[in-house]
Amino acid sequence: QVQLVESGGDLVQPGGSLNLSCVASGAILAINSMAWYRQAPGKERELVASITSNGNINYADSVKGRFTISKDNVKNMLTLQWNLQMNSLSSADTAVYYCQAKVKYVTYDFWGQGTQVTVSA
Repeated sequence: QVQLVESGGDLVQPGGSLNLSCVASGAILAINSMAWYRQAPGKERELVASITSNGNINYADSVKGRFTISKDNVKNMLTLQWNLQMNSLSSADTAVYYCQAKVKYVTYDFWGQGTQVTVSA
């Protein structure tokens, strides 16, 4: 089992920046990939960015050049953290952001509780 806790969501003005963090605990050495998703009101949840354990990165077209996903090296056997640096934010980025982890030999994904990002003047 893996537990995920997001933080960093906030109200920010258009053009501003935010950094989201996701801290995983539990079976962290079994995590294959980590990702950020978002869900805006009335819309389906969509992939924002993902990073695999060996460093392969993928971004949604809508955030390329503005968002950066990164992961910290495992510094202890207790937690793993990955981040989403978001720059040049616009109202279109307003959503609840969720972190997700895929674990070896587990067919379902693990999700955090979500953190609200609101971009508004």
